[in-house]
Amino acid sequence: MNPTRRKLAIATWAPPAEGNIYGKLTLDVSQASRYIEHLRKTDGEKVTIAHIVGKAVAKALEAAPGLNGRIVFGKFVPHQSVDVTFLVALENGKDLAKTKISNTNERSISDIARELGKGASKLRDGKDENFEKSKGLIKALPSWLLRPILWTTGYITSALGIPAMGLEAFPFGSAIITNVGSFGLEEAYAPPTPFARVPVLILVGAVKDQPVAIDGQVVVRPIVTITATIDHRFIDGAELAILAKIVRQGIEQPWILEGLAKPPWEDIK
Repeated sequence: MNPTRRKLAIATWAPPAEGNIYGKLTLDVSQASRYIEHLRKTDGEKVTIAHIVGKAVAKALEAAPGLNGRIVFGKFVPHQSVDVTFLVALENGKDLAKTKISNTNERSISDIARELGKGASKLRDGKDENFEKSKGLIKALPSWLLRPILWTTGYITSALGIPAMGLEAFPFGSAIITNVGSFGLEEAYAPPTPFARVPVLILVGAVKDQPVAIDGQVVVRPIVTITATIDHRFIDGAELAILAKIVRQGIEQPWILEGLAKPPWEDIK
């Protein structure tokens, strides 16, 4: 962790005080892998499992509007669109930045991959003015002063929706997704990030071949583990089960996320 990132972490977190729900899904991505191959060939975009997860989470938020919002002055206020943020690793994982995809639920998976690729390139090339501005401010401020500034800025931008300190209105949308599988991790959990004021944080693990039981037979399938950290103020266990069902269906049958009734290769003669 670089010094700036460590300072940000120290200023962000205190001992746990809020209630959160943690859960995970372990899913067969055989069909998702085939769909990824199809999209890469037809659209030319470098689609990955993380992009499919982003689309699935967005559709789940669309179906569960109680998660698609923020808390303002003690009351739930819904967002007007479903926006999902993807975290981007910088400096070989020593730093993190973000790219928000607006109206993620309405975009195709290939379009999500395209937009995220553009945002990631901009960040890595040092051409994202907002990120560079906020990074410079974090470096300049001591940790004890950074903590209240982070809280205040987070409330202004993520709760009230007013741009401030290089951040746009609702800078993190309704969900944050991190692809820890790119570092070879199969499973991990995200800590709640108070200043982001996002009720859902999703981590996507590495896809690994694992033995599974299908129709009483042990077979090897590509498996991914998806974990979630969810603010308990927004949702309870029963609603979480509905959310998990939608995400599961989206990963195991990704074509339904794009309005297709069956896999596109079934139409190929």
